[in-house]
Amino acid sequence: MIHVDLKYINLVSPLLDKFHKVRDYLFNFRCPYCGDSQKMKNKARGYFYRKGEQMNYMCHNCGKSTTASKVIEYLDQDIYKEYVKERWVGQSEDEIEYNFETPKFKKKDPKLKDLIPINKLSKGHPVHQVLIDRQIPEKHYDKFFLCHKFYSWADISSNQDHPRLVIPFYDEDGNVFAAQGRAFGKEQPKYLTVKFEDKPKIFGLERIDWGRRVFVVEGPIDSLFLDNALAVAGADFMYMPLDKDGVTIVLDNEPRSREIVERMEKLIENDYSLVIWPDYILQKDINDMVLAGVENLSSIINQNTFSGLQARMRLAAWKRI
Repeated sequence: MIHVDLKYINLVSPLLDKFHKVRDYLFNFRCPYCGDSQKMKNKARGYFYRKGEQMNYMCHNCGKSTTASKVIEYLDQDIYKEYVKERWVGQSEDEIEYNFETPKFKKKDPKLKDLIPINKLSKGHPVHQVLIDRQIPEKHYDKFFLCHKFYSWADISSNQDHPRLVIPFYDEDGNVFAAQGRAFGKEQPKYLTVKFEDKPKIFGLERIDWGRRVFVVEGPIDSLFLDNALAVAGADFMYMPLDKDGVTIVLDNEPRSREIVERMEKLIENDYSLVIWPDYILQKDINDMVLAGVENLSSIINQNTFSGLQARMRLAAWKRI
């Protein structure tokens, strides 16, 4: 019944200051409960976001968390009464009282039908060992596939072909719209991303919770070590359909990279919050940090997240170019 939630969100939208659509199933506006910042009238930190088959609400200023229906009720009692009638029309008393959901079993996307799921391989298989060697959490093994002839599968013209580890990109409805192939040997490029639809290359959309802080990293594998994380897979952060509030950008730890430093400067100029790694962290990316035994990564990230003037000062001390 998510379409009913969306219909009534649009009906109450004139009552929400700075209301706008960020992307499908994600709307941003000034919080009607706390009013957001009284000094900065352009601050908007309230969000409607999708969770399962309903829309929820979260404010990244006061922390208010509830369902979209409760916000509708708070804003306009008459509209809420119409919402209730439409939301529950035709349902029995038992369904209204208990509202049990039929379990949903994820079907394999047709684009993946010729690939072998890594979690179906024996633990002694060389490809399975790749995930073990990278210390990727076992709960994420179902996100990886083996492709024996990657170029053929991706419909890329080439005189040679070779196997690759395939990491599919799913949209919020669980449909595959892109995939990244990681080479096992010295084949170049090491990472090769193909797109089946014209969508930004964002990995992790199918499992993100927009009501909580979202961490955005560069590589899909790195995102699997953080809670509630996306990866942009080489795309420009500035063109991602992500709102700034409630998002932390986690770039690789490369203070001698002009490209990384310039990207960080641009993000700071555009009011993003980002991680500037402390000097005692020597590894390049999240996966390397895990392999090196760095503990409490989430705490390190939270303690070294900056924005505005403080971020500029930290970046000036961090960069080595």
